[in-house]
Amino acid sequence: MPLVPESHRDLHDADVATLATVGADGTPQLTEVWFLKDDDEERPVAISLSTARQKTRNLRRDPRCALLVLDLAVPQRYLEIRGDAEIEPDDEYLYADRFGAKYGTNLRAFDSLGETRVVVRIRPDRVNAVDMRRQP
Repeated sequence: MPLVPESHRDLHDADVATLATVGADGTPQLTEVWFLKDDDEERPVAISLSTARQKTRNLRRDPRCALLVLDLAVPQRYLEIRGDAEIEPDDEYLYADRFGAKYGTNLRAFDSLGETRVVVRIRPDRVNAVDMRRQP
């Protein structure tokens, strides 16, 4: 059974999502991120991050995270994916190039000398597909 219901799969095409990670002191860190629908049904989205970013360090220390995709046309509708991040190296920028194709940019241009890229996939514990227009 798909983790993301058909009613919310169009949100995979959204431009940005909000990634929540846990800081070293336990406070949440929220960041707008680019993301892609992943082919892995058990890990429905992927994010390309630089190894130098705080959110990457947070996820390496504590993999708990959440991703919120808001429907900008209908703000009462959103998709939330909560779970644990799984981090894989993307030293050759193979996955980052997929992001470049979606967003019309070269992610190498954002990275400083010595930085590398990782692919972050979220293994969901919970998926909330909300449409408050349907609430009584």
